Amino acid sequence: MFDMAFEEAGFCVVRGPDLLWSGDIRRFHPPAGRFDGVIGGPPCQHWSRLSHLVRHVYGDAKVAPDLIPEFARCIAESRPAWWLMEEVPEAPVPDIPGFRVYSELVRDVWVGGETTRLRRFSFGTPSGRRLEIEQLALHRPDPLPAVLASGGSWAPVALGGSGKRKKVRRANGRIESHGIYGNKSSAYFEEARAAQGLPDGFDLPGMTVTGKIRAIGNGVPLAMGRAIAAAVVRAVARSEE
Repeated sequence: MFDMAFEEAGFCVVRGPDLLWSGDIRRFHPPAGRFDGVIGGPPCQHWSRLSHLVRHVYGDAKVAPDLIPEFARCIAESRPAWWLMEEVPEAPVPDIPGFRVYSELVRDVWVGGETTRLRRFSFGTPSGRRLEIEQLALHRPDPLPAVLASGGSWAPVALGGSGKRKKVRRANGRIESHGIYGNKSSAYFEEARAAQGLPDGFDLPGMTVTGKIRAIGNGVPLAMGRAIAAAVVRAVARSEE
């Protein structure tokens, strides 16, 4: 979803390894000097707030590994002109020789999205150039909760007189209400797809419903991705002046 926004902004995106497609960044070594920029979102489980619960209940061995150092290694090996990392707010900002880093928190609803999802974006350049991210002066006062990669509970269920969950209702393309669906529910996938800003009919062929929900939930909402991509375009243009 992040790369979709950058492709819309005119970038030619070459995708690296992803666990969703049986890839492993730990075995990936990009060539030097071939890429203008590198974007990525290392898996956030290690730095998410939920990791504290996992560590307490199951021990350190069950906590997902920190792959930010692998992201930093790929930057050091590929030597791009700039790089961008998306992570949870609690994640550290990578320290990569030759780059000064500007970091900012962005919430989906601040940039035209539907949800409360909050993410940290770290932008590295030799000069430490800032991203000018355009935020809405007036944004939606009742955003949806962030989509969960695990599916399951999302928000309080709205029950009708029949005792059944109410369906999603939309007005002018905006979501007005939503319910709770199971982890393997196609209905949850459709709500997650809409909340993340993906177009009607968007699908991930060949994946299970659970896998689709995980991919959607871990992705950057499209509105947020577009705002960040536009900011990168402006930053790159300024550096070339």
